[in-house]
Amino acid sequence: MSVDRIQVSPELDAWLRETRRYLHMNPELSLQETNTARLVAGHLRELGIEHRTGVGGDGRSLFMSREALAAAGIEPGSTTGGTGVVGLIRGRRPGKTVLLRADMDALPIDEQNDVPYRSTRAGVMHACGHDVHTTILLGVAEVLHGLRNQFDGTVKLMFQPAEEGPGGAAAMIQDGVLDNPPVDAAIALHVAVDYRAGQIGVSPGATTAAADTVKIVVKGVGGHAARPHAAVDATVVAAHILVALQTIVSREVDPLEAAVVTFGKLVAGTANNVIPDSAVLEGTVRTYSPAVRDHIERRIGEIATGVAAAMRAEAQVTYLRGYPAMHNDPALTAIVRAAASEIVGADNVFDRPPIMAGEDMAFIAERVPTCMFSLGVANPERGIVYPPHHPRFDADEDALAVGVRIMAAAALRYLESGADS
Repeated sequence: MSVDRIQVSPELDAWLRETRRYLHMNPELSLQETNTARLVAGHLRELGIEHRTGVGGDGRSLFMSREALAAAGIEPGSTTGGTGVVGLIRGRRPGKTVLLRADMDALPIDEQNDVPYRSTRAGVMHACGHDVHTTILLGVAEVLHGLRNQFDGTVKLMFQPAEEGPGGAAAMIQDGVLDNPPVDAAIALHVAVDYRAGQIGVSPGATTAAADTVKIVVKGVGGHAARPHAAVDATVVAAHILVALQTIVSREVDPLEAAVVTFGKLVAGTANNVIPDSAVLEGTVRTYSPAVRDHIERRIGEIATGVAAAMRAEAQVTYLRGYPAMHNDPALTAIVRAAASEIVGADNVFDRPPIMAGEDMAFIAERVPTCMFSLGVANPERGIVYPPHHPRFDADEDALAVGVRIMAAAALRYLESGADS
């Protein structure tokens, strides 16, 4: 099918912009996306697209150990009955099934943008572009539904909750998103300010890293600041642990392997003249190699407890394994790249290097050939340059129609191709 037939009308473009702004103004945190899911289901219903609601939920119990969750004080919710929505667009004849995914949740961030569509909820913001993702997939649904008599196979639409931590993709898999009909391949996009609106980045192979969480509680003996010899200073012990853990990557991991150990939180004490009896370190580990991941997890426990013991304290380590690393399937990536090149021109399609961010689309990629590409949303002239998870993140809405056309074209190219499923 010629990409010339995959168009976004001025009316649809206006609707995309309006919808994205509505979602941006009404963000919902992970596992709370009830209004967003209602909007999605309502639009699919208006289009006459077969769909089901209440799919998925909290996926953490599916990839984190029960012991680690209990130690972290986390009681995960149900893996089903959540806010996920799954739609089906059936072509003229049976064939392959391609899944297209958009995540729907926002972040606990207070927006700093001064724009008419600024978040109306204090402390909650679509700072990762999931409002853009959801809007684009709704646009793709409309375009492909209109072309359903011109292609064979099935397009499955996956509107996913809880990407920002609770692993909504894992829960939707558990709830059958890859079944009935069985999914042969999956495509997703993610906004990026590395590229301007109208540009994309995509490459085969390593794409996003495994993302784990670490919490270390140091137990010492409190006391008066003027009598340190009568106490065991948990702050000092935590500081030594923090510094020692930075040697894992620099001295124990092959320099050609990608790994990050970052502790972004250290909490201790209540007054400047009191030695605290406890301190808490919280951080993240990012890796691609399973062997490196295993090594770092083991060494964090050994180093933390060993340093603490040497300094007359104790350390309790909780390590939560998060999302796995994701790799783009080479054959599917070639299809996405070809579709994008036809839509925006080969000069606007760039190689995308691996990043150390985590992404729960990796659970899908473990099961079926998957490609996630980066959709440019930057516009330096308008100050749209801040990355995801920043309180001033924004997106050039000219990217909406581009995202719709590329995702729709890639889906149809896959269905029409002879690529192995």
